[in-house]
Amino acid sequence: MITTWEPTAAGVLRLPSGRLVRGRGLRRPLPAGPEPDFALYLLGKEPPAVSWEARWVRWPDFRLPSDRVAAGEALREAWERAASERVEVACGGGVGRTGTALACLAVLDGVASGEAVAYVREHYAPRAVETPWQRRFVARFTP
Repeated sequence: MITTWEPTAAGVLRLPSGRLVRGRGLRRPLPAGPEPDFALYLLGKEPPAVSWEARWVRWPDFRLPSDRVAAGEALREAWERAASERVEVACGGGVGRTGTALACLAVLDGVASGEAVAYVREHYAPRAVETPWQRRFVARFTP
């Protein structure tokens, strides 16, 4: 049985394929409703334990992932799992690193890398992907 997010729920981004991914900031309370089946946490230090399956990518605030190969693998896993599971992508504030990761998921989903930041800003958060190097990371991200 496929169990994905409610399309109108807070923070949910619909990718062109129809996959739904929830982005959020970990400094805010967990939203009401179902928990994620899988989460990708983008933080400078290891996140606290959660009751669902999660993967951590070391990614300091306002920067890029410490290991870009591992980040690419984690993003591909999140994109694949979003086809049939509730996938959450989160960082501290839910805007810069989360927006960057969501833009990379959009690239994996078929959005041109040069258009992915605009896609996420339109459909997720207007300030998503905060720094020039995060925008460059998305522009150079390959499916």
